[in-house]
Amino acid sequence: MATRASAGTGTGRDGAAAVQSVDRALTVLEIVAKLGAAGVTEIAVELGVHKSTVSRLIAVLESRGYVEQLSERGKYRLGFTVVRLAGSTSAHMDLPRQSQDVCDELAARLGETTNVAILDSDRIINVVEAVGSASVALRTWVGQSCPVHATSSGKVLLTELTAAELRTRLTRRLESFAPNTITGLLTLRAELERARAAGWASCREELEIGLNAVGAPIRDSEGRIVAALTISGPSYRLAPERFADIAAEAIASARAIGRRLGYTG
Repeated sequence: MATRASAGTGTGRDGAAAVQSVDRALTVLEIVAKLGAAGVTEIAVELGVHKSTVSRLIAVLESRGYVEQLSERGKYRLGFTVVRLAGSTSAHMDLPRQSQDVCDELAARLGETTNVAILDSDRIINVVEAVGSASVALRTWVGQSCPVHATSSGKVLLTELTAAELRTRLTRRLESFAPNTITGLLTLRAELERARAAGWASCREELEIGLNAVGAPIRDSEGRIVAALTISGPSYRLAPERFADIAAEAIASARAIGRRLGYTG
């Protein structure tokens, strides 16, 4: 019994020490951000710990790119990893504003509904919508959550995931919503391979009978897919033989949004 108690206490101490280290590392980043550039001694004074503790924290942060050493000996500033993370966040936050007028123009020109969606676990969330003049839909998709496997935007957003990441994300059985819904993981992976090679994805009456859609990736300044632009319409108007032409429109508009987010590829 005494041995168990001792082991439990040790685990608790280790956990507390780990939390303290994380807290200190984050505080180091805040100090460097506040001062612009700082040396180990300055950080140690601000943090109220020994210089050796700061040196260990700095070494880890530097190895991960969170801080970098200036040419001036002993001074550190925020590294590119912080910039990359901030850019990813700002891209998501800026996405609706940068996308709306592009979607408006596309919807007006094609007459079909245009959406921008982001990935949320095993679903997608529509954050932008522009309703085309030919649309007969009475509901809005903005704010709506849809299954990732049954939408063209979801397929686009899944194309960069590895097979292992796909299995981790899609832990539940793939639900069927219409006769054409893909419910097998192997079939979905094959569909994603086709979408990856083509640069666009389609959905042929997979979420709703009579609804087709084509989607293209929106990339950020790092070239990562952060959202998908989709063009959707009734199957009698947005027929599969039009998918390639519609995809070209979606790709061009998605790239236009991407350029606003810093994508140069």
